[in-house]
Amino acid sequence: MKAVILAGGLGTRLSEETINKPKPMVEIGGIPIIAHIMQLYSYFGINEFIVCGGYKVDIINEYFLNYNKFHKSIRINLSDNNLSIIERHKIDWDVTIVDTGLNTMTGGRLKRVKDYLKDDESFCMTYGDGLSDINITESIKFHRDHGGLATLAAVYPPARFGALDILQNSQVQSFKEKPKGDGARINGGFFVLSKKVIDYIEGDFTVWEKEPLETLSANKELYAYKHDGFWQPMDTLKDKRELEKLIKENNAPWMKR
Repeated sequence: MKAVILAGGLGTRLSEETINKPKPMVEIGGIPIIAHIMQLYSYFGINEFIVCGGYKVDIINEYFLNYNKFHKSIRINLSDNNLSIIERHKIDWDVTIVDTGLNTMTGGRLKRVKDYLKDDESFCMTYGDGLSDINITESIKFHRDHGGLATLAAVYPPARFGALDILQNSQVQSFKEKPKGDGARINGGFFVLSKKVIDYIEGDFTVWEKEPLETLSANKELYAYKHDGFWQPMDTLKDKRELEKLIKENNAPWMKR
């Protein structure tokens, strides 16, 4: 099975980082977030990736062309500049990077990589800016069992605001973190899909989250795999810092595998 990663957007809400690189190449713990996502899929046996690039796709190309250079331990003798490799991090990934256009929408990007997908096989799809400890194997089994065309991960959004209990005199009686999602789940961006869903995409300017998903839902072809564990997008600099903090504290759920 293959995993498609949407990695072509401008990432304007994280402009501090994305002015020089695409958002999936923003580093968390010294590793681009796209590599964290690939490591999650790889843990569950998915090692074939189709990356839908766009904005600054050349930086994604360069990273994977030089992946081994960035992920190995070396020893340098400074007297003669002799370099030797101590340890190389072995991976078994097959990565296809496709330039799907600078202004192409999410649905259009998926449609552009149609020819890289097998006709008789489902595939995974996700965004290049979200991390989770979701069980990919279980989500695939769920997809196969229900027999519909599309499965999305239904997650609780992270708490972003503090809930206040305020008295009439403006005194704060209590403060507590807002419950995750206030009980409402959202689209967590980890999909399992039949190739037939691409027929629901009209062209480059089709937004996957609008007409295609709405039509699939209306046709009773869209199912929700409920994930109650960790899920965190990297939309802002604050999100990036929170993810970095989890790694520094050795408390990154998506890496505990």
